[in-house]
Amino acid sequence: MKTIKIQCPAKINLNLKITGKLENGFHAIESVMQTISLYDYLTINVENNDKNEIILSGNSTEIPYNETNLVYKAAKLYLETAEIKNKKINIYIEKNIPVAAGMAGGSTDGAGVLYGLNKIFSYFDTKKLNQMCAKLGSDLNVCLHGGRIMAQGRGEIITQLKFEEFNVSLIKPINLGISAKEAYTKFSQKKSSISSGEEKNFLIRNEFRNSREDYINDLEWAVIDDYPHLQYIKQKYPKSVMTGSGSTYFMIDGEFEQEKGYWVKNNLKAVNFGVREV
Repeated sequence: MKTIKIQCPAKINLNLKITGKLENGFHAIESVMQTISLYDYLTINVENNDKNEIILSGNSTEIPYNETNLVYKAAKLYLETAEIKNKKINIYIEKNIPVAAGMAGGSTDGAGVLYGLNKIFSYFDTKKLNQMCAKLGSDLNVCLHGGRIMAQGRGEIITQLKFEEFNVSLIKPINLGISAKEAYTKFSQKKSSISSGEEKNFLIRNEFRNSREDYINDLEWAVIDDYPHLQYIKQKYPKSVMTGSGSTYFMIDGEFEQEKGYWVKNNLKAVNFGVREV
């Protein structure tokens, strides 16, 4: 029996621009992402069994503990790719990164599983791990390596950038999560609406800022008009920026006030690593 514990950092998007559409239907992006000192933890236990079996458990009531979880998919992909047989994989997920928050909580856990199982079995090099990350999702490659990274394509093409230290704070409406699918769909709809000659009327009938150029994150521009909680954050903290598809906002070298209805995490730091053993 072997047991390993993996620390899985959240990420923020320092910027996010949508540059077009890829042949596979995904939006093409350019985004500088940064891992930060907010972590999920995975405890991975491997033992012999009469068949391959993956069992998930954890401390969160907001995620599934079955084959739909990216952690399960990552473990299954690793076993199949390595042609490993007759193993029981128990994975306990300590969830601290909010769900559907734009901080890659699922992706970092998926990358953590691939990394952790490879620490145990030592089957693959970094290139192969990157290929498996890209197969599973858009942000796993960023979470695997960590630090400051330029992500392109749908997010799986990464270039390591020079690391810069900074403090960061987070705020998120407690009962609001936004999926990537919703955010990208709203971006397409809003962009199409404006491109069809409705921009003037669109701007007139909306009191909040609506010019795409006003936003560092294109997905913030896409969703903010539909959510008063996001508008409230932006109005109260004009220097804050939404990360990913939301609904979390971050602020560099500043703090958010603790208030009812919002999850707040101040005094976090940029970190120069991705998933790792602890």
